[in-house]
Amino acid sequence: MVNKKGAVQCINEEILEKMSLKNRYSFLNNNLMSILKPEHFNFLKQAQRFFIKFERKNNITHNEDLYEWIPEIGKAGLISRVNNFAELDLNYEPYGMTAEFMRIIATDFFDPQLVMGMGASVLAANPIIFHHENIEERLKALKDLITGEKIGCLCITEPERGSDAVHMLTTCEENEDGSYTMNGEKIYQTNGSKADLAVVYAVSEQNNGNTMAQFLVDTSWEGWSAERINIPWTPRVHVGKETFTNLRIPPEYVLGKPGLGREHLFEGLNLERLGVVLVNAAEAWNAISHAAIYANMRKQFDKEIIKYQGVGFPLAEMWAKTMSLTLAALHICQIVDDKLEKSGILPKSFNLALVAIASQLKSQSAKLSERICYGCANLMAGAGLCDNTIMSDLLGISRIHQVGGGTSQIQDYIMSYALRQLFKML
Repeated sequence: MVNKKGAVQCINEEILEKMSLKNRYSFLNNNLMSILKPEHFNFLKQAQRFFIKFERKNNITHNEDLYEWIPEIGKAGLISRVNNFAELDLNYEPYGMTAEFMRIIATDFFDPQLVMGMGASVLAANPIIFHHENIEERLKALKDLITGEKIGCLCITEPERGSDAVHMLTTCEENEDGSYTMNGEKIYQTNGSKADLAVVYAVSEQNNGNTMAQFLVDTSWEGWSAERINIPWTPRVHVGKETFTNLRIPPEYVLGKPGLGREHLFEGLNLERLGVVLVNAAEAWNAISHAAIYANMRKQFDKEIIKYQGVGFPLAEMWAKTMSLTLAALHICQIVDDKLEKSGILPKSFNLALVAIASQLKSQSAKLSERICYGCANLMAGAGLCDNTIMSDLLGISRIHQVGGGTSQIQDYIMSYALRQLFKML
């Protein structure tokens, strides 16, 4: 039966059937239909229809290698919707941050770990969008990532530097022909051990962020090696430790020479963190949909458990918090879309203000998502912890988002710094 992961069935057939992907989508749509613009609601339903058909056609159990799904998902235009990719002759409609939210939430209901894996390809594609300069090799790499033909990763974090993204130890040295030779290590890169393409940051002088460069790397090149790290919470997602040994990078793959890398690193960080916010909201809705259906069907003492205050009241509170997060996310997505539509880029003043806003939303949404995923699983008791549904995936992956994209402590630092700057403006 589709949507049943476990070898041992712990939840009765009637409830499992009711928690199908189609029914959970229906629950979500009934919540969102009144707050979405028609174009975005229609796109959400279009993406949902794809995943419902995809699940049935392939008899998905959510134990499969998720990377094998990505080419077909890419053909459907469901890897990224932040841009329309007119330069690649894709011309997606609709596109923008709100459309990306719809894509993410539809995908997350299908498989949360898939969102994490595909998201890393999007993170690798974003710098190429900014800096392809119509160079053939870069445009081909971008199209391969966006259409799912290739898997991507973004290499920033290092073993001895952690959240300090500026003071890198990985070095790059320019050669006479304009190529660069890179040596060093990166770690905790989503897709790192599976990637075909990577965007990698290095410095020409260790610990000096002002000498940072940005490169596009084909992982088949000599000098690249990657090992898979075991992250038990996301067992189907490849996370890697990468080693570069005299890795030569041709001139056409240099996205930013030393001195430009730091600027390139931070230019997409706000939208990256907003992307994490959208994933957090999607995971919360996914958990709420499971728990709401379960609590309305599971009986204890001859009464549906949602009728007991100990279940119905906390579930209602989590539902309200999830809707509040969604409204906040939609609001900022719409503002970003409006500004990009008018000028094609985010105004510098707005982008500066967005630093604190993105950190606020990222920090609070990550905490909320983790609490809601656990809270819903707790209300479902054993049914929320076993592997008969993807609740077990939500429990694991929701714990990661307080670390990925900048730890909670980094977000707190950014916010406290912003408070100091606001005080100085008085």
